[in-house]
Amino acid sequence: MANKLVIVESPAKAKTIGKFLGRGYKVEASQGHVRDLPKSQIGVDVDNNFEPKYITIRGRGEILGKIRKEARAASKIYLATDPDREGEAISWHLANVLGIAEDAPCRIEFHEVTAKAVKAAVKNPRKIDMDLVNAQQARRVLDRLVGYKISPILWQKVKKGLSAGRVQSVATKIICDREAEIEAFIPEEYWTLDAVFSVNNAPVKARFMGIGDEKMELKTRAEADGIIARLKDARYTVGEIKQSERRRMPAAPFTTSNLQQEASRKLGFSTQKTMQIAQQLYEGVEIAGEGSQGLVTYIRTDSTRIADEAVDAVRALILESYGPDYLPEKPNTFKTRKSAQDAHEAIRPTVVDRRPENIKASLSRDQFRLYKLIYERFMSSQMTPALYDTLTADIDASTGPRFHFSGQKLRFPGFTRVYVESQDDAQDEVDNASLPDITRGMSATCGDLDAEQHFTQPPPRYTEASLVRTLEELGIGRPSTYSPTISTITGRRGYIAKENKRLVPTELGRIVNDLMCKNFPDIVDTTFTAGMEDALDEVEAGEREWKTIVSDFYGPFEKDLEKAEASIEKVAIEDQVSDVPCEKCGAMMVYKMSRYGRFLACPNFPACRNTLALPNNIGVKCPKCGGELLERISKKGRKFYGCEKYPECDFVSWDRPVNDRCPVCGSYMVLKRGPKDTVYHVCASETCRHKVQVENPAENGDMDN
Repeated sequence: MANKLVIVESPAKAKTIGKFLGRGYKVEASQGHVRDLPKSQIGVDVDNNFEPKYITIRGRGEILGKIRKEARAASKIYLATDPDREGEAISWHLANVLGIAEDAPCRIEFHEVTAKAVKAAVKNPRKIDMDLVNAQQARRVLDRLVGYKISPILWQKVKKGLSAGRVQSVATKIICDREAEIEAFIPEEYWTLDAVFSVNNAPVKARFMGIGDEKMELKTRAEADGIIARLKDARYTVGEIKQSERRRMPAAPFTTSNLQQEASRKLGFSTQKTMQIAQQLYEGVEIAGEGSQGLVTYIRTDSTRIADEAVDAVRALILESYGPDYLPEKPNTFKTRKSAQDAHEAIRPTVVDRRPENIKASLSRDQFRLYKLIYERFMSSQMTPALYDTLTADIDASTGPRFHFSGQKLRFPGFTRVYVESQDDAQDEVDNASLPDITRGMSATCGDLDAEQHFTQPPPRYTEASLVRTLEELGIGRPSTYSPTISTITGRRGYIAKENKRLVPTELGRIVNDLMCKNFPDIVDTTFTAGMEDALDEVEAGEREWKTIVSDFYGPFEKDLEKAEASIEKVAIEDQVSDVPCEKCGAMMVYKMSRYGRFLACPNFPACRNTLALPNNIGVKCPKCGGELLERISKKGRKFYGCEKYPECDFVSWDRPVNDRCPVCGSYMVLKRGPKDTVYHVCASETCRHKVQVENPAENGDMDN
């Protein structure tokens, strides 16, 4: 009997599924799309109702030939590409190539690569969902029209190799707008006044809040000194007190954007790295004693929904591992965003009994860390809330000033025993070991007074994590688009650079953004772009015709193109000259941008092709002179750290210095890795070598070094 043919996207998934299905099945991989619009031309017939022209992708001919051969010998063909728009479109193209009828039940879909899910899918094939296919076609055609119509204008007016896109141009604008906010920001001075009181023999640190019931902000040193003067002969009593219980609920299991954000914060991963590793965990990893296994469910999702079977399994495990106090009476449920497609459940481990520590030996270091993150987030999502005792109290001075104390004490850890979500640009909450035993009317004694000057801060630059969150909140893009969008603007195009993991627009990025804002305001308008995403969702739901959406977009867009071509003047981008002479010809080198970031190049190119990598400021002061330490590369390619003031300062270290000083001898400390992913700060003094383990290396900036 002829084999049944199953076609998936990746070779790794083909290997895993082949083991599940066994004899009687042949599993082949298309390795992604097999047909697409041609690169050499726009590939969309604007005059023929936007009919796309598809061709076989270069390099896919041999793959298609093998698939055709297997298909001719197969008794049945199953198209098992990923369960999303792109996957549906790949299946549609494969069906066309293989001559499969449009209404034939050839499409199978599973959201986790497990034997049970795959075997169930094979028993329930369906026909190709043309609404999903058409949503993909609409997106592809819209992106092609924007890219292939605007990009030539950028090449002509700015420089070769540039591009524009519906989502990448909006993302670039968001980062440029934030930089403009930062540059326009005017810091304002303010002061805080803290006091340490003794109440009922307990120390209570409180902050000045105002005079009587009126709030007061201290703007100057003189105002702070004025309050201190009023406290000179004051008597203090405990005023209003509030005691309560605070319940902290667990976070939902991961969506794609949540996973990208949390992996960035906790593990220091880029969005691209997160998705690469998550894809490996989804497609299958060789586990000792089990063979190739898909460890997590489908990793492109905007839903927090969880299958009932998985909820039952994790609740049983929580009860067994932690006891009844950690298991809520009913399963926790979480709201999914209004704009979410909710096509797939949240990202979770496929088998909760497959604990991270039990399979660590079978995983790479990064696979283990990401799987552990997904596993612990999922388990914690079905646990009881953490309970805190909270206390707030006013301490009133007889002369009018009022101070305020607030504290909390963890009473029951609940889900925090397993997992705590991180936050961007936020300090972790500090729990008190104990709360003071005080009551209203008690007298207090004032000890130390500490007045401190501060300045308001501009909004922070975006990280990859916070940019993903913003794109999601604005409804721009979908789970599958965040990672490639960020990779495009930070890599290939050079519109955005990374400085200490923060996203900063380059000069080129600003120029292109200004040009787009002036000439194509709809393309970079966040509400317009979000509305287009909603329209694509309506196509997927079968509520709108895809070519109508493209036609409605193209009319105004064509007029903008005509105006832009006539009005945009050529932009001259002058190379920024550095103070570094070329060691080969003596000319002062200039700054250039590549897909890998900025570098120095000789201006006499091509006669002189000398280039230099730019040293990276690691944010640590030189222990010898106080200058900035730079990451450099030796002639043999080895990384080392030296002072920016070289040759005046000759400090150098092969190990990466950190800002901490040794608590034993006072020498500077360096970063060292230990066994089992441990990270240490180690004293650089050979006679000391004291070391301190770093508890949260990602949050301390120690993960990527």
